[in-house]
Amino acid sequence: MPINLILFVAALLVSFLVFRWLFTVIKSTATTALAIVVIVLLLQFAFGINSQDLLKEILNLPQTFQDFFPRYDNLSSHIVN
Repeated sequence: MPINLILFVAALLVSFLVFRWLFTVIKSTATTALAIVVIVLLLQFAFGINSQDLLKEILNLPQTFQDFFPRYDNLSSHIVN
């Protein structure tokens, strides 16, 4: 077999794998984007929550988690003898 044929087959295989990966990434991105749009529209029409309120709550999530899970700086003071 000539080396050019082997190189051509390898290039086809690599191209196929790259395009398959790219299609998977694009499909996943589109599915996620569609799910986000459906959730935002559902919140707007069903509950009257607009996208600005949702964004404000998303940006407030770290503080909500900190309030929900308090941090103990000194655990020895909380141990009951």
